[in-house]
Amino acid sequence: AMYIALAKKQGVDPTKLDGTIQNDILKEYIARGTYIFPPRPSMRLITDIFRYCGEHVPRWNTISISGYHIREAGATAAQELAFTLANGIAYVQAAIDVGLDVDTFAGRLSFFFASHNNLFEEVAKFRAARRLWAGIMKERFGAQEPRSGMLRFHTQTGGSTLTAQQPDNNVIRTAMQALAAILGGTQSLHTNSRDEAYATPSEEAVTIALRTQQVLAYESGVADSVDPLAGSYLVESLTNNLEAEAREYIERIDSLGGALTAIEQGFPQREIQ
Repeated sequence: AMYIALAKKQGVDPTKLDGTIQNDILKEYIARGTYIFPPRPSMRLITDIFRYCGEHVPRWNTISISGYHIREAGATAAQELAFTLANGIAYVQAAIDVGLDVDTFAGRLSFFFASHNNLFEEVAKFRAARRLWAGIMKERFGAQEPRSGMLRFHTQTGGSTLTAQQPDNNVIRTAMQALAAILGGTQSLHTNSRDEAYATPSEEAVTIALRTQQVLAYESGVADSVDPLAGSYLVESLTNNLEAEAREYIERIDSLGGALTAIEQGFPQREIQ
């Protein structure tokens, strides 16, 4: 609201604004605990933003559905994938339940994942996420627009993997995790700084984190092709396995009544602790 108010004050048409807000309450109950209201009333805040932005700020990405916090709280790659998409299902269903057409808002959904140390597993996780979400939107919700089934995501390297001991090694960890995110098809990327395990990042550490992205983007060639590991027996096998494991979790959450009920019962919280 403040962003829109400032835009109007400066004479900017809100229909021209673009950006992203997190607007993801369910991961707070699962992973962080920084919430004010119970889950069900909180969902109205989210669907109201979907509706308002669809009518007045159409270029705005109305939510960033986060698996990052879930992974950092102790989830496995499969759990991060499953619980994030299950939360996504809950948001889509809530919007449909208040009368929104899926194709009017689904294209503005975005996701936020972690990238940890197991390079091939992380690449496979991102690939499985796209495949699962496309199927969910088409088969469960009947989405017709191609954009509605696209899983657009931001990635942050794994803060919990960094160590205070021998912090220079964190540069290597971050580079490896960033590489996995790029190979997995991330649309945007945040690389953590080497000293974040024990301090607010220094200017030098932040610069190295930025240069890590730039070397990968402009000198390595990894961003020059789409899905460069497609066809690899290992990566395809890992992708299939992660998809199957995540699907089992989603089906279990469905059997409990969906993500909201599962969270109220403490299911995902127990699984990652």
